[in-house]
Amino acid sequence: MNKKTRIAITGPMGRMGQILIKEIRKHDHAYLTAALVQKNHPLIGKDIGDILRIGKMDVCITDMLNIKKNDFDVLIDFTKPSSTLKYLQYCNKFKKNIIIGTTGFSREEINIIKSYSQNIAMIVSSNFSIGINLLFQLIEKTTQVIGKNSDMDIIEYHHRNKIDSPSGTALAIGEVISKVMNWDLNKHSIYYKKGITEIRDAKKIGFSIVRAGNIIGKHSVMFSSSSEEIKITHTASNRKSFAKGAIHSALWIHKKNEGLFDMKDVLSF
Repeated sequence: MNKKTRIAITGPMGRMGQILIKEIRKHDHAYLTAALVQKNHPLIGKDIGDILRIGKMDVCITDMLNIKKNDFDVLIDFTKPSSTLKYLQYCNKFKKNIIIGTTGFSREEINIIKSYSQNIAMIVSSNFSIGINLLFQLIEKTTQVIGKNSDMDIIEYHHRNKIDSPSGTALAIGEVISKVMNWDLNKHSIYYKKGITEIRDAKKIGFSIVRAGNIIGKHSVMFSSSSEEIKITHTASNRKSFAKGAIHSALWIHKKNEGLFDMKDVLSF
């Protein structure tokens, strides 16, 4: 790839934003051209490299994109649904592609995102880790083989500050299982709570959620029959895998014109 992909990052002071910037700085085929924050942020005008103590980058923190200078090719967004939709509207207006790692969208918001994909290209994923996307494939195959004869449970663990529950990745796993079983995930899910419960319905996916400490992310899927149990687990030891996957996705989508894609497309599964 001869020409480097120019990347804009939203939420540069957040956990993912900081790691994305540090990984972009080391990348041979991408460079940072914009770091976006909310209006009236106290760091507006400061060099993002200086703020993160990784060396001056000549990229000032800003609350607006300079479209007149055409200063980016792809926007990477890991913020919150309301902010993502604002950035998406901007990208749609000026024909810029976008990588969306935000989770917690409502069904109505998902439909809005899909409508924009008719004009711009976007990758929407609950998890940009290559390992998690391999997990999706393993879950699909396992469900095909033993899903009809197993109770299926998803147990997910995240840090105490995560506000959406279950995680977007846990729901994505549920969708993988539901698609194979030809179920509606909303109708075939169990969210455990205190009290006397009925005998478990066989046609249900169980969800268990842990929010504690500084857990980056762990997802386990159990297939339990009357005679054996299979557990498939992915654990993220740091956020670099998510950042690297998002940057790889930005390079992949740079030359696309429109369409809605996910990591399965990027990784050619």
